[in-house]
Amino acid sequence: MLKSPFLIILFLLAIEIAVLMAAKSKRGEKFFDFLPSVFWIYFLPMLASTFGLIDPKAPVLGAVTTYLLPMSLGLLLITVDVRAILRLGSRALVMFFIGSLGIMTGTVMVFVLFKNLVGHQFWAGFGALAASWTGGSANMIAVKEALAVPDPVFLPMVVVDTICPYIWMGLLIAAVRFQPTFDRWNHADRGVLEDLRLRVNIAPQKKDVRLTAGGLIAVVGIALVLGLLSRGIALKLPEIKDMISTYVWTIIVVSVLALGLSFSSVRRIESAGASKVGYWILYFVLTSIGAKASLSNVGSSLLLIGGGFLIILVHMIFLLIGARVMRAPLFLVAAASQANIGGVASAPVVAAVYEPGLASVGLLLAILGNIVGTYLGILVGQLCKMFA
Repeated sequence: MLKSPFLIILFLLAIEIAVLMAAKSKRGEKFFDFLPSVFWIYFLPMLASTFGLIDPKAPVLGAVTTYLLPMSLGLLLITVDVRAILRLGSRALVMFFIGSLGIMTGTVMVFVLFKNLVGHQFWAGFGALAASWTGGSANMIAVKEALAVPDPVFLPMVVVDTICPYIWMGLLIAAVRFQPTFDRWNHADRGVLEDLRLRVNIAPQKKDVRLTAGGLIAVVGIALVLGLLSRGIALKLPEIKDMISTYVWTIIVVSVLALGLSFSSVRRIESAGASKVGYWILYFVLTSIGAKASLSNVGSSLLLIGGGFLIILVHMIFLLIGARVMRAPLFLVAAASQANIGGVASAPVVAAVYEPGLASVGLLLAILGNIVGTYLGILVGQLCKMFA
């Protein structure tokens, strides 16, 4: 069993690098389409600790999460182009938040229905799931740590978060054939699509960035400053018993600081690979979280998967009602839904399937989810806790 902090870190880094390299290979593409790399980055360290290769109680695992997660969130949020998101216009933004409200409402409802079946301790797990389905993986991990979600609770939620969104994405893509019928029935204002084409034409396209030694030093330096500063500020803020701990404050503060800096010239650090490094750090944090987990309570995943689809059903009802009231085309329903549940990797794909040339709308809405997902997940967790 590995107990040395140095050896544990090397082992976890090796898993992360191996998974990411395999996911980029031609042979691994189809396999990782079924079970994404994020799942394996969490699952493989969990197997290693389950079979005694890693000490799951090693202090270094907790330290990785405590200090590196705020750094990762800071880098991911500091590169956000808030102005480009706002240029999408009110109808697209309102549809996104209607979808988010549907996820939040559905999550609380399903927890109330399922709590006696899966256990009252799952209130925090549902908060983490809501964070992922209104934001993304980074938000889920942030809320997992902020709400101190137990590992036996978190693992089934990872399974739900892996299976449900991919099935839902397939259903959304299949529904594209009903777009003309839906828009006629809904008397949809398709003029909004032409307006969106004009708006996203001025949204900058992301380019692949080549890392350099100097750029990497600058990125890591900014991440360190953000992480340490946010923790220092959080230590001075009052804790609210059973609601807001110092670590919750740390997550909130780093998010606010990073978003504030995104309006300044500091956002240019993206040209040095800030978001790429941010995801690398995030995935390493995920390996450490996986190494602390175990395979107990996995059986509840099957029941929770059913609960996950109930959440999506409530989410879709909210979106359809919103589309009816706002006369929004099915494109906005699909883009808003996938931006919430799928995230930045898949939302542009679904958007492009419905309206070629409008993939940027899905991407920008998903980035908006990255901004708000952590806060919404913490709120949902606290609402669930009230019913627990």
